[in-house]
Amino acid sequence: MLQSAFVNFVVNLRRIDLFFRSVRTLVVVCLSLLLSIAIAGQVPNVQNPVPKPQPTPEQKQDKEHKQDKKDEKKDSKSKTAAKDQQLTAEQVAESVIVVYAFPVGRPKLNQIRKTEIEKGKLLITGADGLVTNANYQRWAMRPEAGGIAKIRFEQELPTATYSMVSSGDKIFGIYNESIFQPRDEATLSFQNRNVHSIEALLWYKENESKVELAGRDKILGVEYYLLDLTDKQGNKTRFYVSAKFFRVMMLDYEIGGIKETRKFRDYRYAQGVLVPFYSELRVGDKLIEEVQVGTVTFGQKVDETLFAAS
Repeated sequence: MLQSAFVNFVVNLRRIDLFFRSVRTLVVVCLSLLLSIAIAGQVPNVQNPVPKPQPTPEQKQDKEHKQDKKDEKKDSKSKTAAKDQQLTAEQVAESVIVVYAFPVGRPKLNQIRKTEIEKGKLLITGADGLVTNANYQRWAMRPEAGGIAKIRFEQELPTATYSMVSSGDKIFGIYNESIFQPRDEATLSFQNRNVHSIEALLWYKENESKVELAGRDKILGVEYYLLDLTDKQGNKTRFYVSAKFFRVMMLDYEIGGIKETRKFRDYRYAQGVLVPFYSELRVGDKLIEEVQVGTVTFGQKVDETLFAAS
C-alpha cells in the first residue's frame, strides 16, 4: 500500500514538472514573438528604387539642338534690340524714305514725284458741329532736286469752289479766276497742311530741315520711333514712325499751345510710291477733318499757270 502511494506521488510529481516545462516553453515562445514584432516595427519600409530611363544619344542630341535654337533666338533678339537702340535720327528718316520709294529711296522720289495730281473727298466738321462734304483736287510741282513744292489745293464746297495756292513765299487764294487774300485762319490751316506733312520728312535734306530722335514709345501695343523735325522757319513736327514697318502712322504739332494730330492709314502703292489713302486731323480731342484719297498720279505734266498770282 505504501509502495502504491509512493508510485502515485512520483507520477504526480512528473506531471507537475511537465506542466511547468510547458508553461516555460510557452512563455519563451511568446517573448520571442513579441521581440520579433518590436524589431520588425523599427526597420524602415525601404522600397526598391525604380530605375530612371536614360536618354538615348539621339534624344540627347535633339535636346542640345533645341537648346541651341533657343539660344540663337535670344541672341538674335538681343542683337536686334541693340541694333534698334543704335539707330540715329537720320537713319530712321532715311529708312522711311526708302520704304516710301522702295527700293531706291530718294532718287526714285525725285524722279517720280516731280509733279503730283491728287483727287479725293473731304469731310469737314465746323466749330458748330456742322459737317460739310467737299471734293478736292491738289496739284504739286517740285524743283529738279526736290524740296519745297508749289502747291494748289482746290475745294469744291456745296456753295462755292475756291483754291489756296503756295508759290515760293507767297500764299493767296483764287476764286472765279480772281486773286484774293484769304483770312488768317484759312491761311494758317493751309500752311499747316503743307508744313506739317509726310512730304516735309521725305524731303527734309533738300529743305535743310533738322531731325532729332526723341526716343521710342509704345502706343496701343505698337512701337514707334519719335522723330522730331524742325524746318528752316522753326516749325516743329513730331513724326511717329512704326519701328516695324518704318511708316509714318501719325504726326503732331502745336499751334498756340493746342496740339493738332494727323493720323494716317490705308497705305497703298501708287506708281511704286507708298501713299496713305486716308488721314484724319484732330485739334485737341475734336475730329475736324477727314481726307479720303480717290486717285493720285505722279510725273504727269502740270500747267505752271496754276500757281501764278496773275
